[in-house]
Amino acid sequence: MAIYKLFLPKMGESVSEATVTKWVKQVGDKIDEDDAVVEIATDKVDSEVPSPVAGVLKERLVEENQVVQVGDVIALIETDGPEGDDQAPAVQEESAPVQEERVEEQDISETMQEEEIPGMDQIQHNRTEVESNHQDTHSGSQEAHSGIRFYSPLIRNIAQQEGISQQQLDAIEGTGAEGRVTKQDVLNYLQGKPSGTPAPSAVQPQQEQAAASVQAPKATEQPAQNTQPVQIVRASGDDEIIEMDRMRRLIADHMVNSVKTSPHVFSVVEADVTNLVNWRNKVKDGYKKAEGENITFTPLIIQAIAKAIKDFPMINVSVDGYNIIRKKNINIGMATALPSGNLIVPVIKNVDQLSLTGISRSVNDLANRARNNKLKPDDTQGGTFTMTNIGAFGNIFGMPIINQPQAAILAVGTIKKKPAVLETEFGDVIAVRHMMYISMSYDHRVIDGALGGQFIRKVADYLEQWDVDTVL
Repeated sequence: MAIYKLFLPKMGESVSEATVTKWVKQVGDKIDEDDAVVEIATDKVDSEVPSPVAGVLKERLVEENQVVQVGDVIALIETDGPEGDDQAPAVQEESAPVQEERVEEQDISETMQEEEIPGMDQIQHNRTEVESNHQDTHSGSQEAHSGIRFYSPLIRNIAQQEGISQQQLDAIEGTGAEGRVTKQDVLNYLQGKPSGTPAPSAVQPQQEQAAASVQAPKATEQPAQNTQPVQIVRASGDDEIIEMDRMRRLIADHMVNSVKTSPHVFSVVEADVTNLVNWRNKVKDGYKKAEGENITFTPLIIQAIAKAIKDFPMINVSVDGYNIIRKKNINIGMATALPSGNLIVPVIKNVDQLSLTGISRSVNDLANRARNNKLKPDDTQGGTFTMTNIGAFGNIFGMPIINQPQAAILAVGTIKKKPAVLETEFGDVIAVRHMMYISMSYDHRVIDGALGGQFIRKVADYLEQWDVDTVL
């Protein structure tokens, strides 16, 4: 028998430690390869640490609620290797990237319930058989090459068992290191794949919401429901006292701190986005066919914000005592509502250097991964400005709270058709136009009304002056 040391994996350049929140496996429990052993939490996202090896949990070296540094040994796993075949330092150093690849299951809400998927029982049965075969046939070779990218023997076996062709396998988006396909990627693909009679994908409704497009909701549409299970601590008469989950506590503390830190001031403008709406309606079908995903209003608005920041760079700042730190990079966070009812802000880095198509891909990717609990800690770090789309819920405008340590946050409301006065060469006329409110909260310590007002007006100008001949 051999002892494998399970390390706390590297979770991103800006993350050096995490808190152990829950041990999934107990001492003496059998562990299969890729099984989650422990749940951890950073200040932004929650994750699971999987085991790269199969064996039995021999010892837990840290307790729940203990803070652990990246690279620390957190558990010992007894494997079937030769006795005394402990990990050499070189192997230890190599194990961290492997573990990092497999930390994809970001349990952001901690309480998010898994949807029942048609055919899931059969998939689970097949997966069990495949993993059993994998344990019997696994050799020293860790990967196989398809001519395009590498696949592990486990991935190959699952694909063969489930009838996934090479073309379909190559089309699966990998979330592992260097884009490698992981077991969870294949299982997610199988969950969304029709079996027998066509079945709707359980993930699709979340993916359609994920882009957070600023569209006026239809009369029959209902607001997204809070699906988060709650813990009733005690009852008092007809009232229920509910304990906040960890993420809600973090949000609460963050918001209270922001209000205490920054004197908030607000500005609102109304933008005529008719050209923007007409352009999107014209290109959306072709874009969906070419890119395989929707183009929403969110990347268009983010691009306008980035342009306005370049015009008014003193919006892209933070405060350190009596010093103003002007940020070189334009990293825009987009507030994203989760199925649990909580909120997270993934960040698009260097927006000003991306094309519109690049921004759209980033928006869809981050929003989808946020709602499917696959964000990495670095995905939520480094933001310099935040936008939030309250229009997705039918709201016309609101006054958001600044996401510290940033100095401003912009909110866009729903787009509604309204009568508007237009000036023409033949005189003023009333026409039906697509109108949208844009509001912004900003830190009055460093952004005065003149700067804030000019900036938000500039964002509106970029949206109103959208070129209907723009080519993606």
